[in-house]
Amino acid sequence: MADKRSHQSRPGGQPKSKAKARDARPAKSRAFDSQTRSKPAPQQPAAHPAASSPRGAAVAARQQAPIRPITQRSGALPAQTVPVILETRETEGYQLLDTGMNASGQGEKLEQYGALRIVRPEAQALWARGLPDGVWDRADAVFTGDTDEDGIGRWAFPKTPLGETWPMRLLDVDFHGRLTSFRHVGVFPEQIAHWSWMADRIAEAKRPLKVLNLFGYTGVASLVAAKAGAEVTHVDASKKAIGWARENQALARLDDRPIRWICEDAMKFIAREERRGNRYDIILTDPPKFGRGPNGEVWQLFDHLPLMLDICRELLSPKPVGLVLTAYSIRASFYAIHELMRETMRGAGGRVESGELIIRESGKAEPGDCRALSTSLFARWVPQ
Repeated sequence: MADKRSHQSRPGGQPKSKAKARDARPAKSRAFDSQTRSKPAPQQPAAHPAASSPRGAAVAARQQAPIRPITQRSGALPAQTVPVILETRETEGYQLLDTGMNASGQGEKLEQYGALRIVRPEAQALWARGLPDGVWDRADAVFTGDTDEDGIGRWAFPKTPLGETWPMRLLDVDFHGRLTSFRHVGVFPEQIAHWSWMADRIAEAKRPLKVLNLFGYTGVASLVAAKAGAEVTHVDASKKAIGWARENQALARLDDRPIRWICEDAMKFIAREERRGNRYDIILTDPPKFGRGPNGEVWQLFDHLPLMLDICRELLSPKPVGLVLTAYSIRASFYAIHELMRETMRGAGGRVESGELIIRESGKAEPGDCRALSTSLFARWVPQ
């Protein structure tokens, strides 16, 4: 089940570290972090005096007037395919080497990001390590400190002190990885499954496509879409995440591609786009469990997700290609977001396919010994 993002203070729900804790990413609008994809977003002024904690924010969120009522849909529900498991294996730039409990009984994961090998907490690694401790001991960076999903910690460097960033490359796109205090590194590799699907659809379309990337974090998905030939609108409530995304655009040598970088509360943005009549062919949405917008707007996943999807449906173009939702760090079955997506798309035809995103270990001599790590839940509507 979902393992990421419980946004500690991800801007307005906008801003994951996304991971999926989308990791809350330094503030993806998901607070920059990983495991529960709790991206720590920059501290924003509270929208309500009691909203200084996720519980208080939930109360404040319910007191906020909704942007508009949810549309009452009619017609048949879309066809469905469940469960669907989208798996990320070893790829150029990323490898999940091993997972398992350390000597203290805490779950961890050993990953290779480009030239950097790192160790991070992983609550779902409930089994014994598959590789010798000596392999783990050769890590370049180890996240230490608070092991809580929303906790702040620090990085230890067993061999040589490292800088904050290092070059990364996934799906032929260059960007910077970054060691953040919320254990995230600026990218969620399980999302490669969605990005590959999106890039293939853009290439197959034989026409210009418009992509909306909500809660876009450090922009890797936006860069993949732009490189494939799409016109992209990237939205995140964190100024820090938007700045990081712009740096990644330059690093990827995609400055000439049509990407709009929008720092704003996601709900406010999509409501305005609906009023303006703007439409998109593909919409990616990777909201945090909890977050805040630039002006203290409160985002609470279970309170705001139904309306967010409802508005996203209205933002789909007359010839849509897909609507993708990923959810991290929630106590729910994928069926919850699956049925919500089907209700949202009632009468639109097509198909909803839902399940989990997983990453498969690839550091073992025997393929059968490579275990899978569940990272998040997803639901994806396609026009069939």
